[in-house]
Amino acid sequence: MDLSPTDIHVESARIQRQIEDYLALGPGNLLFEFRQLDGLTRLDLITVNPRHHQSFLFRYETGYDKLEVLRKMLTYVQHYRDEESSYTIQWRTRGDRELQTSYFRAHNVYEALDKLYYGRDLSTITVFSVVLNPSS
Repeated sequence: MDLSPTDIHVESARIQRQIEDYLALGPGNLLFEFRQLDGLTRLDLITVNPRHHQSFLFRYETGYDKLEVLRKMLTYVQHYRDEESSYTIQWRTRGDRELQTSYFRAHNVYEALDKLYYGRDLSTITVFSVVLNPSS
């Protein structure tokens, strides 16, 4: 079934709302960034923490078009708690005195740190601890 350009936008908006509703992060705390990469579409889903105003990568997906990556992302957000471990990272930005605590879902510690450092220079954040949380 081919969708017209208008239908593609309507379907895209519908799936984005489903993702936002499922994650329940509040308005303005979830960003959808699309870009073309090696002939594919990549979606970076970014969260913005309202307390310390820092952004982090929640997840990225790649696919042939915008709808495919949105559908993959929706499937991910519906199941990620069952598939990934929970990590607590304590960190501080350069020049700040307050220690921050953030939580990430990831397959391993490296992936959790990649999500923390997403879009920033490694020297701008100092990590004090990374803890794998017990699973319930």
